Amino acid sequence: MDLNDAPSDPATRHTPVFCTIIPPHILDNLARSDDPERHEPARRTLEHDHVRRVQRREIAAAGGLTPGEPGAAPDKPNRTIYDARHREDLPGHKVRTESDGPVKDASVNRAHAGLGATFELYLKVYGRKSIDGAGLPLNATVHYGRKYDNAFWDGERMVFGDGDNDLFKDFTIPVDVIGHELTHGVTQYTANLTYEGQPGALNESVSDVFGVLIKQYALGHTADQADWLIGADLLGPNVTGKALRSMKAPGTAYDDDVLGKDPQPATMKGYVRTTDDNGGVHINSGIPNHAFYLAATALGGKAWERAGQVWYDVLTGGKLTANAQFADFAALTIKAAQARFGAGAEHEAMVKAWTQVGVTPK
Repeated sequence: MDLNDAPSDPATRHTPVFCTIIPPHILDNLARSDDPERHEPARRTLEHDHVRRVQRREIAAAGGLTPGEPGAAPDKPNRTIYDARHREDLPGHKVRTESDGPVKDASVNRAHAGLGATFELYLKVYGRKSIDGAGLPLNATVHYGRKYDNAFWDGERMVFGDGDNDLFKDFTIPVDVIGHELTHGVTQYTANLTYEGQPGALNESVSDVFGVLIKQYALGHTADQADWLIGADLLGPNVTGKALRSMKAPGTAYDDDVLGKDPQPATMKGYVRTTDDNGGVHINSGIPNHAFYLAATALGGKAWERAGQVWYDVLTGGKLTANAQFADFAALTIKAAQARFGAGAEHEAMVKAWTQVGVTPK
């Protein structure tokens, strides 16, 4: 198997999508609340995200790309943090560069650290030089909008809302959220998975996988020590739940009167067919998420070393097509495990994990 970092189709390289960490189904539930303190931020966030999503499609259709920076020092991060000052103009005011030390604003410092943690995992574990593989500078904007309940990758930068301080905290707090969103950039520069249906769910799942790996790597946690949660530090004190998603037990992350109940399935028996959320990309991602959890915990140790390496090989190996289905991805992980590790525990773990979630490799 080719383990290079070439995209599957050079003609579609770098096509960005607008990806948010809070899925539309959560915001939809909030928007229906009778409490204006809750429905107004959600409605504003939904309206904003719709506009940004349309803009991103127009840029993609016009061929707008995010190029790497010639001459960048690829072995070190090049981070710039901006402050939107509660406006929605990007990038905002420059407040910290790579050469600057910590500032008084905790959100700025957390964003800077999260970008660095993501850069470090990809470089030190997988030899990848920034998200494009060529030293792309990492930019982020904090304090975006007022009570903006989301964070997103827009194809060029990370953008963080402050949350509403009721249901959601500051979006710079969970490092796995930062890693998740930046990994959409890695996918953009490699397999470029279509953001719809099963390929879109794979796109979301890959971001969850590397988001938790970035958190585990930063904390030094092994697979059995990890919580396998996405956004565990994001939910406010008034939410009945522990995170946005659980890779260990999809469907159990939250069960709240306002947010609703976590709708993620763990296996194909629960696969959700819907036209919402680009065909349920944030919901059905629970299935490949759970497959990764099963494979990683079966292998034990540091999840980024074996299970994570297999996922990275598939994402960057040039065989994963933009419209790949779960069965295609499963087959590639099985082949990648054998190509890198031989016909041993890694190969067996992949086969068993996909079987347990009800996906039959093609």
